[in-house]
Amino acid sequence: MTKLTLAIGALLTLTGVIAYGMTGAVSMTALIPSFVGVLLVAAGGLANTPRMHRHAIHGALAVALLGVLGSLMNVVKVGQLFTGAAERPAAIWTSLVMFLLLVIYLAFGISSFISARRARQA
Repeated sequence: MTKLTLAIGALLTLTGVIAYGMTGAVSMTALIPSFVGVLLVAAGGLANTPRMHRHAIHGALAVALLGVLGSLMNVVKVGQLFTGAAERPAAIWTSLVMFLLLVIYLAFGISSFISARRARQA
């Protein structure tokens, strides 16, 4: 999970920086994926410490869940991209990328927790 946390964090950081650049560096909200990504990278770094691994991954998954919920308000507008009615298409695309990356991360995290629990019980 540590490598995945670092990878998803790096991808989100890159997503935010690209979105910020593509929108003309006008809105700081384009950097929201980067803020989430930096938190995940920090948690991934802490997870390299055996004593902090479990806590750091739990924290990263909590950040991911908040990121999914936060990006959901723009993701529900994805239909507007195809009809041409989107007021801020870059925000919708950026939110969609963030949403998908974090949902994948959460799925792997939950699977990892289930596997760890089964291993402890065995």
